[in-house]
Parts: sequence; structure tokens; C-alpha cells
Amino acid sequence: MNPSRKLLAAIPAALVLSFGIAASASAKDLIAIITPSHDNPFFKAEAVGAEARAKALGYDTLVLVHDDDANKQNQLFDTAIARKAKAIILDNAGSEASVSAVKKAKDAGIPSFLIDREINTTGIAVSQIVSNNYQGAQLGAEEFVKLMKEKGKYVELVGREADINAGVRSKGYHDVIDKYKGLQMVARQSANWSQPEAFKIMESILQANPEIKGVISGNDTMAMGAWAALVAAKRTDVIVVGFDGSNDVRDSIKKGGIKATVLQPAYRQAEVAVEQADKFIKTGSTGLPEKQLMDCVLINSKNAGKLETFTLAK
Repeated sequence: MNPSRKLLAAIPAALVLSFGIAASASAKDLIAIITPSHDNPFFKAEAVGAEARAKALGYDTLVLVHDDDANKQNQLFDTAIARKAKAIILDNAGSEASVSAVKKAKDAGIPSFLIDREINTTGIAVSQIVSNNYQGAQLGAEEFVKLMKEKGKYVELVGREADINAGVRSKGYHDVIDKYKGLQMVARQSANWSQPEAFKIMESILQANPEIKGVISGNDTMAMGAWAALVAAKRTDVIVVGFDGSNDVRDSIKKGGIKATVLQPAYRQAEVAVEQADKFIKTGSTGLPEKQLMDCVLINSKNAGKLETFTLAK
């Protein structure tokens, strides 16, 4: 899959110079890969993609998990710095809470390449490569509106409030859905990207609002939790739309369960980050802006069969 990229802002020359130009990669050069828990297949795909690409380029790898804990992430950065990593690939533990760790690495001469989640500061990471969450959310919302036939009561499940992506996706959803007066949101609640939390929340919402016709979710993990609760309540008539493009939701779509999701190319995104890290290590520049967006793709019954591990076959 070769998603289009929209480039937002140029990397300041001073940022490149601050890291300097390192030697070419050798077998002893190390790239640290730090993500949230691999219990979520999206983050596992990131780690697998980054590690495979780094090894193919001749690097050793250090794969670490921060569990969305900024303090733990800070300790993992200390580990990467102590191990003299040449670069850090990061899906961060919070847009504000991660700034100090990325800056610490920069001060130690180690460049960071962010994927999936942005930090709310520019100039300290070399690259911030993220899915075009707003564009993707609009795709998901348009499909949701179509499936709902522009009317009915619905629920929104939101991701972690500290995550920029949660807010961007929600805005993308509402900029489309709110145009339709026949659609009424009766509940909006964060399930923190968690399947068990989404299951419990969906159970409670169903009890209070048995008339709901749809659920739009900030990610596939929460969508799966909501769908499990709906199945348990014998409410498989409720339309559910997710976001991520996971194999689990792909399989549900193929069985006629969850109706749609939005693919963000996690595996390829991680590969791109490693490729840019490799270029930076060897030349001192990626030749690209710091902020880069990769467009998302709608997944429904028409193309679900082509989806595998966050990649859509041509």
C-alpha cells in the first residue's frame, strides 16, 4: 500500500545540525523502538514493522513497551540513551508528557522519530509521521451516516483524553455527523482505547438508552468491546464503525458484524520512520518536513478481504 503523504512544515535547519552527522550503520548500531502495549494489535504491528525494517537495514533493535505510562516511558528513554541508541522510534505516551523525554534524547544526541501520535511541540523530534486522523474520521463518519440512513440515536466512544488523536478523530466525526439533524448523540464517553472498558461502558449505555441504533468508535479495540456487549445483549442490529483497520474488525466485517473501519497504515508508517532514521543517521537529514501525514482508507464489506495486518493489498 502506498498512501499519499501531505507534508505540513519544514524541519528547521538548526534541528538537523543539533544532532550532527553520524557514521553509517553497522551491525552494532542500535535503534530503539518504544510503543504502547503489544496487547493492542495496532501497536504490535508498529513494533513488528519497525523492527523488521531496522534489521533489514543492518541495525540491532531494542523493542520496549511503555504501557501509556509517561514515567515508564521516561525510564525507557534512559535505557535507550544508556545503550547509545542511534535513533528512537516512538509511539508516545502522551502529547504533553512525552516532550521532556524526546528533548532529553535530543540533548543526548539521539534523534527521535514519532509515529501514530504527535507531541504538541515541534523542533525536538526529527519526524512526526502520523495518520491523517481528521481525513480518516471524516471517511468513517460519512460511512456511518450512510449506514444509519441519516437518522437515529447513536453513541460515540472516545479514546484517551490525553491523546491528540482522540480529539482529532472526534472532531472529524462530528464535522460530518452534526450536519444531519436526524442523527442524535445520546452518549459520548471515553473508553481509553480499551476493549474491556468499552464492553462495560456499552453495557451501561445500553441499559440507559436501549433505543440506540449506532456506535461510532475512536478505535477498533473499543469497537470490538462495544460489539461484544451488543452481541451479549442480542442487539446485533446496532451499526458499529471503528477506526484502525485491525484484523479483528476485518473478520467481524466479513461475518456481517461490525460494519466498517478506517485503515491507518501502522506497519508502513513504522517502516517509513525507520527508513528516515537510517537516512538521518547516515546523512544528518531526512530531506523531509518534521510533520508528515499519511492518508487513511475506508474499509467495509467491499474491500475487507484485501486487508491484512494494517496493510491493504493492491
